[in-house]
Amino acid sequence: MDDRFNTISGWALFAGIVALGLSSVSGTYFGADKHHRPETMGYAIEGVVSSEGGESAEPLANLLAKADVAKGEQVFKKCASCHTAAQGGASGIGPNLYATMGKNLGHVPGFAYSDALKSVGGNWDFDKMDAWLHNPKKFAPGTKMTFAGLPSAEDRAAVILYLNSLGSNLPLPAPVAADAPAADASAAPSGEASGAPAAGASEAAAAPSGAASAAAQP
Repeated sequence: MDDRFNTISGWALFAGIVALGLSSVSGTYFGADKHHRPETMGYAIEGVVSSEGGESAEPLANLLAKADVAKGEQVFKKCASCHTAAQGGASGIGPNLYATMGKNLGHVPGFAYSDALKSVGGNWDFDKMDAWLHNPKKFAPGTKMTFAGLPSAEDRAAVILYLNSLGSNLPLPAPVAADAPAADASAAPSGEASGAPAAGASEAAAAPSGAASAAAQP
């Protein structure tokens, strides 16, 4: 009985020592590893663009020049739950947007615009409308409009073109031409390019030839 008890006690003590050792080793290894863990987990995937963008390298004037009114009307359906766009349409949660382009930011009579939007001032030009559609809360901090905005610059240009077609018809800004290529620094000097004779050749042609004159004597 005593032998069996001693054997069990010995194995239990051995198991405890082994468990303690493993715990110490794992704590040392994984504890050290946490100091090397990157602050941001994950990794970037090449070719994937973040959805937080919206800025376009292409100028707004160029986007407007190739935008499509029909597409703008389709995208505008995202706004139709709050806005009407028909002439004489009643305002809803948001003001009626017919003939909005070119008008003052708070132009619809009787609509309770937020002080945040009214404080921006000015008229709805193309740049203002683009900034508003991109991020209303950034354009007018404190605005009552809850719409998050349109991240696609192409979609915004299409909606602006559609709104402009609804009784405003402001002239579109002229597209911006691409930068002209820089002059080639390795181009030949102007004298060589124009085919002008070398200085030495000009001097030789201008000097009289003594041999030729002597040969012409009788």
